[in-house]
Amino acid sequence: MARRRTLRPDEEELWQAVARSAQPLHPARIRTHLPKDEPAPRAPEPQVQVPIFPHFRVGEKVRHGTSHNLVPPLRDHLAAQPLRMDAKNFARMSRGKLSPEARIDLHGMTLTEAHPELIRFVLNAHSDGLRLVLVITGKGSRRPDDHGPIPQRQGVLRHQVPQWLRMPPLGAVVLQVAVAHLKHGGEGAYYVYLRRGR
Repeated sequence: MARRRTLRPDEEELWQAVARSAQPLHPARIRTHLPKDEPAPRAPEPQVQVPIFPHFRVGEKVRHGTSHNLVPPLRDHLAAQPLRMDAKNFARMSRGKLSPEARIDLHGMTLTEAHPELIRFVLNAHSDGLRLVLVITGKGSRRPDDHGPIPQRQGVLRHQVPQWLRMPPLGAVVLQVAVAHLKHGGEGAYYVYLRRGR
């Protein structure tokens, strides 16, 4: 394949004359030839903004002890949910002053076993007129910290149950979900406050 070379000034002039007299076969694909003196206009370089790490500068070395977990802990995620129940009852529930009227222990079950059990339990509790139930998931098996490229969360049920409680059919009867007080299981259990039965 022949290499392209730049045109001498007399060749450039001849080429421009021929190009002006030619009619394009495909007018939609006309390319303009820019002389060597004028470089092609460049789009301005976009400014890179990194809102996740505001204290980081390009070229800076990594600070040890910083966490790169972009997903907030479950306790913070549930606390950020809007309060849909009575604030006084929520405060009593969070301090462990309200006793759950029923409980289910999903500890040790697989996801496929736990999901139908949770649905059955919550819907039965709602039809019985119960308001506060306790769902025990456990904290998950203890594993060494996973530092792989895609870390796996500890406690699959613990992370999945709040999502199930927001989705149909349970989302229609669940009013509030909160992490249980230490005397009712702490991080390994959830308070589920149900809507009033009709």
